[in-house]
Amino acid sequence: MAALFDMNLRAMRRDRAARLGAELFLYERVFEDCLERVELTNRRFERALLIGCPNQQWPARLARILAETEVRDPGSLFAHAAGGEIIVEDAWEPRAGAYDLVFAIGTLDSTNDLPLALNLIGHAMSPGGLFIGAFSGGNTLPRLRAAMRAADSSSGTASPHVHPRIEAAAVAPLLSSAGFANPVIDIDQIEVGYPSFDRLIADLRRMGVTNILSDRSREPMTRAAHSAAKTHFQDAGRKGRT
Repeated sequence: MAALFDMNLRAMRRDRAARLGAELFLYERVFEDCLERVELTNRRFERALLIGCPNQQWPARLARILAETEVRDPGSLFAHAAGGEIIVEDAWEPRAGAYDLVFAIGTLDSTNDLPLALNLIGHAMSPGGLFIGAFSGGNTLPRLRAAMRAADSSSGTASPHVHPRIEAAAVAPLLSSAGFANPVIDIDQIEVGYPSFDRLIADLRRMGVTNILSDRSREPMTRAAHSAAKTHFQDAGRKGRT
């Protein structure tokens, strides 16, 4: 069976985002929230791992609560800009008990074997360590999904455009199965308004989160399909924003 996601393409997408200049507003919201939660524990952590680092300044911002931080990112440009290494979360060999804190920011939802990825992270953590992370899940990008269905209807074909998402109810059992104690799952619903379909796509490119499905279409969208998607997206909005 073919893998759900193309890992080489994921790395290329993140490298493209780095070259374009990463769009950070959602990443920053998530990072600051995770950082605040860690600070509320009133613990001093000695060695941390940060998985997913689109902002090379994050390790320095972590320094106020950490003695040492190691960085890994699926994209080589993000990884190297932060002085880190490349990672594929379900295909690396971590040292047992190496970290007492692990952050995972915005990458686990595009991992082919999430249970294995969580098991490897757990293996890398010392007893009593803390794992905190975030990824997009559930009903992410509903207007984009609807717009792409309109595009498919216009062209008379169907192709997977938007990634399947992990429901929040499934996350706690996954964490428990990987050996994590007392998992807590929160949902942060964020509404972002866009003036156009193309502006949304441009931001997704600069976030490194466009389509990496192995079963994606290799054909470019036709002009008619693109027009249908734009029109459907615009019609779903109000006061010029969707």
